[in-house]
Amino acid sequence: MEEQRRARPGIPFGRVAGVPVFLTGSWLVLAVGLVFAYGTYVQVRLPAPLGYLVGAGLVAGLTASVLLHELGHAFVARHLGMGVRGITLNLRGGYTELAGEAPSPRVELAVSLAGPAVSLALGLLALVFALLLPVDTLAHTLAGQLAFANLVVAAFNVLPGLPLDGGRALRAGIWALSHDRYRGDRVAGRVGRVLAVGSVLAAFGLYLANVIGFLGAVLTIMVALTLWAGAGQSIRAGELGPRVPLLDARQLARPILPVHPDTPLSEALRRYADAAAPAEGRAAPVLGVVNSAGQLVGLVDETAASRVPAERQPWVTAGTVSRALAPGRILPAELTGLALVEAVRSSPASEYVVTVGEDVLGVLRVADVMQVLESRGPTR
Repeated sequence: MEEQRRARPGIPFGRVAGVPVFLTGSWLVLAVGLVFAYGTYVQVRLPAPLGYLVGAGLVAGLTASVLLHELGHAFVARHLGMGVRGITLNLRGGYTELAGEAPSPRVELAVSLAGPAVSLALGLLALVFALLLPVDTLAHTLAGQLAFANLVVAAFNVLPGLPLDGGRALRAGIWALSHDRYRGDRVAGRVGRVLAVGSVLAAFGLYLANVIGFLGAVLTIMVALTLWAGAGQSIRAGELGPRVPLLDARQLARPILPVHPDTPLSEALRRYADAAAPAEGRAAPVLGVVNSAGQLVGLVDETAASRVPAERQPWVTAGTVSRALAPGRILPAELTGLALVEAVRSSPASEYVVTVGEDVLGVLRVADVMQVLESRGPTR
């Protein structure tokens, strides 16, 4: 249950200690699957409706357990000075979105192990209740199932591969030894892929040995696929990460070619074609719409402009195919490196206006940022 770098909220589930919680569709699928599987499992002892009702109670307990696991991450992160944007429950359990990267291997290690520690404590507590409660009662059965589930979650999550918590711990160790944050991403991500493949093989083996049913095997394979995807993202982050320090909003900002909103689109595109003529070391400009005082009020949407037929372009104005400036898409020119990445990540868009104080310097395109990150040669 890794603290992902970017949250994808689903259905709002409320707030806990100020932290927003979301449920994704995959979590709902997992919950229904567990209710059905557990209801089928106990139908030899209980009537079908009651068995599914008990299954729903088990799912509610597991949801609370996973939420407490993620709150362990969140509270430790807050205690160590990191912000928390939210918690999302999904097919793999859940993840906590932090406001930025851990500042040191020590913080990374503490935050990553907080969740499994909570799960271990919950599992042991439920085990104590299971031992104290009368055998062959529903309370005893539920306590035993919750103990088993939390202990499995704790054990599974400390496996040393991203995107699991143990993968973050491994990354912290590699970071501390090598002083390279991104080497840990690459190594722990590759281990995570090995774990994903191992999970699929284990699912087939347990199914053939009649240890788990068909539904259990399918759920295990689905979790393995999410592990594979998360591990791939970590590997990519490790490969791109060393170039993050090369990012500079001031240097990447493209110049703005100003036009008035009532300028015919054909004329605006003609000026753009002249200004965008190839030149050594010069980036093509971006068409910007300015008011009568020369202040930038919008950017021409290239996609919308390209959809206007050539015969209509003299009758369509630049202002018609422009987008107004959004507050979250204005970045200071001083942003560099990881700070620039976090600013772009917090307000996703294809382009941003770069400013120096109250003056507009140019336009930063995410495509240019990705070109720097993915290029293996000198940056522009």
